[in-house]
Amino acid sequence: MKVVLLLADYAQVAEGKLTVVGGGWSMTGPDPAPFGIAVLVHVPWDQANRVHTMRLELLDADGRPVTVTTDEGEEPVVFLDDTPFEVGRPPGIKPGTPLDFPLALNSSPLALEPGRYEWRLSIDGRSEEDWRVAFTVREGEPPG
Repeated sequence: MKVVLLLADYAQVAEGKLTVVGGGWSMTGPDPAPFGIAVLVHVPWDQANRVHTMRLELLDADGRPVTVTTDEGEEPVVFLDDTPFEVGRPPGIKPGTPLDFPLALNSSPLALEPGRYEWRLSIDGRSEEDWRVAFTVREGEPPG
């Protein structure tokens, strides 16, 4: 499968297409801000009509899961946790044609320490180098 990930201010799926507002950034902060992640999965013909699972997790610069404090304690930041999806073949499509699966995720602000982070997508328990999108949280301005 091929995957495109894009950080945005906001993302939406309508009529099978992604709408991305303020897309393509890789720097944020220092103040937390709401954000979106646009995901476009190109599902090969032979992988259609099968259930797959998807996971999208936030990792720090060392590849460790980023956690947040919840009522249940420290929890990793995961948007999709082995979430199932299936792409069907529409009638009349030419055999061998890859199928698009667009997905938009939007989040309230996440308070993150300054540094480098990465959203990593995995499908069916595996991830590829280009199934990741990295960003940096800037340091705050010194008082002056």
